Amino acid sequence: MHNVQKTNDFNEITMGRRSIKTYDPTVKISREEMSEIIAKATRAPSSVNLQPWRFVVIDSEEGKETLSHLARFNKDKVMSSSAVIAVFADMNNFEYLEEIYEKAAELGYMPNEVKEQQMNAISQFYKVMPESALRDTNILDAGLVSMQLMLVARAHGYDTNAIGGYEKDQIAEVYGLDKDRYLPIMLITIGKAASEGFESYRLPVETVTTWR
Repeated sequence: MHNVQKTNDFNEITMGRRSIKTYDPTVKISREEMSEIIAKATRAPSSVNLQPWRFVVIDSEEGKETLSHLARFNKDKVMSSSAVIAVFADMNNFEYLEEIYEKAAELGYMPNEVKEQQMNAISQFYKVMPESALRDTNILDAGLVSMQLMLVARAHGYDTNAIGGYEKDQIAEVYGLDKDRYLPIMLITIGKAASEGFESYRLPVETVTTWR
């Protein structure tokens, strides 16, 4: 019985993976609830807990109108959504190392000696890390938080759609970010779907999985 309940809960959450084309434009998400959704999403794992993800929540009509010109092929989703969350990776996330580890020790998550050991090891590692490796790591971490955000949104009763087709070379500067520091990952539209959307075919487990 317990397993059946877990399966039903999972199905309910992952139903949000239908392809959503338009949202109910009358549905608004408060900034308080959006902050709660983002806070839950940021419990996602990241390499040495450096949390490179950064978010720009575009929820004003003016902000969405600006974005609609950068995401022309997804204009309907952008304009009808409650908000669009632009996910970026901060390529200078190492700057937060001390804050993260000092706070972790202060909260009792790790002893001070462990904090010092970890900070020293991470500092040495990041000094020699190639830029390409840092980029790959931050993209992976930002992808993890993006998927978690979409699942959290579904648990709150909202629908989402991930968008990769937009003017990535322009979006940071348009919203006041340093384009050399903040790497665009994806857009996530969020709101209440105006229709059920449609299912998409998924390859079977035996096609995508190898057992050894």
